[in-house]
Amino acid sequence: MENNVRPYRGTLYRFTLWVSLATAVLGFAILAGAFAAAWDGFENVREYADRNIANEDSYVAYADGGLESVRDPGAVAAPVFLLLALVVVSVLHSAYAVGSSHARRDGGSLSVGELWRRTRPRLFAAVVTNFLTGIFVAVVVFAGLFLFTLVDMHDVPGVEPTPLGETASWQYTLVGWVLPIVIWSLGPLLWFRLSGATAETVLERRNPFVAVWRSWVLTRRARLRTLRLGLLSCAAAVVAYVVVVYSAGPLNHYAGLGTLWLNNDNVWMTGVFMIIFPTAVALLLLPPLVMPLVCGGVARLHGDMRALEEAGSGDGRQPARPEGATRP
Repeated sequence: MENNVRPYRGTLYRFTLWVSLATAVLGFAILAGAFAAAWDGFENVREYADRNIANEDSYVAYADGGLESVRDPGAVAAPVFLLLALVVVSVLHSAYAVGSSHARRDGGSLSVGELWRRTRPRLFAAVVTNFLTGIFVAVVVFAGLFLFTLVDMHDVPGVEPTPLGETASWQYTLVGWVLPIVIWSLGPLLWFRLSGATAETVLERRNPFVAVWRSWVLTRRARLRTLRLGLLSCAAAVVAYVVVVYSAGPLNHYAGLGTLWLNNDNVWMTGVFMIIFPTAVALLLLPPLVMPLVCGGVARLHGDMRALEEAGSGDGRQPARPEGATRP
């Protein structure tokens, strides 16, 4: 069955732009809130540094004990940013799955409002599904990190870290570096295989746990295609991120000048903001630059695998319910 989404590309991309705009507004609001919460902490850092410079003393050596008021707002903002990213990814994957299903059924015109109306009912399930996917991938990543840490802490019998200036032993190279890297590489591979879970929970109204399992089953039929799509998605995201970070360099200068004007020349706050600014811009521009490619590819892969499964459903499997149908 052909997946001709050309008539709906404009609708899908306009939807992506609206989501990206809302993400940018919320993202900068969270960032502004974090800096506002840390304002007094940055003022204390400036007073401490100015006093020590006037006394010809180090303004760095004893500063660690007074930085909690600066670090704590960042520690709170980081999980909020992750939650925002989780919701954005879930919304876009859900919308592109709905658009792809609509195209396969030749469902006629599709507006942005209609696309949102069809996406919204299963949005919570999509968020839970993507959260589960992230948990499974994180377990693999942390397993590699845990092994690396054990080796570094001398807790693996027979494997000793290489003394400074000496050549690494083969045991240390194998267990301390090669094996963790192999484990880490399994994380993206697992994410590729589970990428169709959002479409399963949105279109087939499956429980998030079942949707994750179903994605694993469906992509088993096209491991090589899934790998190519995943690698292309990662490459596109990395290239877009690097290009935007470097492109935001000139803007960083003016952002710093504006921050100095707002905070009355607090160079400490301005320095932190200028470190964050290019990365923030890059992350906020990734949805309109990369997500259409990623979400469109995943939605098409899922649709093709479902069609292939339905074509061979003589083995007793139930055919897929039309998008929007409810259980009897």
